[in-house]
Amino acid sequence: MVVFDIRAGGSKTRDTARWRDPKRYMWIYGLAIPASPFLAWVLVHYLHLGVFWAAGALIIAVVCPLVDRFARLDTSNPPEAVMKQLENDKYYRRCTYMYLPLQYAGLFFGCWMWVSQPMGWAEMFAMASTLGIVGGVGINAAHELGHKRTKHERLLAKIALAQSCYGHFYVEHNLGHHIRVATPEDPATARFGEGYWRFLPRSVFGGLVSAWRYESARLRRRRVSVWNVRRNNILNAWLMSVVLYVVLIAVFGWGIAPWLAVQAVMAVMFLEGVNYLEHYGLLRRRRADGKYEKVAAEHSWNSDHVCSNAFLYNLQRHSDHHANPLRRYQTLRSMDGAPQLPAGYAVLVILSLFPPLWRKVMDKRLLDHYDHDLSRINVDPLARRRVVAKYS
Repeated sequence: MVVFDIRAGGSKTRDTARWRDPKRYMWIYGLAIPASPFLAWVLVHYLHLGVFWAAGALIIAVVCPLVDRFARLDTSNPPEAVMKQLENDKYYRRCTYMYLPLQYAGLFFGCWMWVSQPMGWAEMFAMASTLGIVGGVGINAAHELGHKRTKHERLLAKIALAQSCYGHFYVEHNLGHHIRVATPEDPATARFGEGYWRFLPRSVFGGLVSAWRYESARLRRRRVSVWNVRRNNILNAWLMSVVLYVVLIAVFGWGIAPWLAVQAVMAVMFLEGVNYLEHYGLLRRRRADGKYEKVAAEHSWNSDHVCSNAFLYNLQRHSDHHANPLRRYQTLRSMDGAPQLPAGYAVLVILSLFPPLWRKVMDKRLLDHYDHDLSRINVDPLARRRVVAKYS
């Protein structure tokens, strides 16, 4: 058991009188997601039920919500005195590094299953859903790595994104979303009254256009051609996806190509489902000078459900992440003043696929958060008339 000295300037020690991180080994459980293609094979082999090819989706959609339902909420935070020591403990970053080899081993294994096992269409789709969940959570691993300043972690972020062909996320999330979050200008901030299926294309294509604009401007400032693949962070990330898919198709044949596309789409849909719920309807006010107020705890939806946080590297402590983007996941805090979700991300992503259910669960929470003041809410322009008529 690693113990931290709670005295200012203290060092890591084995003195059992000092603070221990009770969640230190919880993050290993999250590796069940990238290992799920192998778990799927074991379950199908011994239970003879093809539904278990969807093991990754079942973990996220069934197991994780059940654990969240019966486990206590975790609102505990590390003592301020250990934050620096906890941040610098390399064990935690190795937990994210371990995701990538499992992610790619699972991807190759899944492709092998498609061509070597007697699967029907439904079973092949089930395996695609497992790989899609692996890729979608892989985008979250890339999110954690891409915020860091070290070159190798940023490279690992691009590698994690290659499976889902979502390399532009590396640019847009850091340079676009974190600047414009909880404003009408941010394509990744869902608006009140905007359903997931309308948000999805706006976020995907809006994020792509925004990423290209930011990256083009960055390269022009450095007098570098936008088409310089080595320097353009979008192009070289996309090239990784092209190389990966070419290798997979060369090894396993063209028959896997449609299923690679399916799993990539599902990964993006999962990621955008998370985007949808993280800032739904939340709005930063404009100051007298026309600029938006600083991002605060109230501008992100949070969840302190244990299992979802274990699988998503504390992403659900989203307010602290936006306040401190460089802070590593193990030090993210549950913040007072942050609006709380009724369940973990896993449940809410599924709920978002059914807009009437989503509105029934979330709209009242949003209105209560802003004391039913529609002027403080980020209302969808296309739904404004309906929203005003219903709630004003």
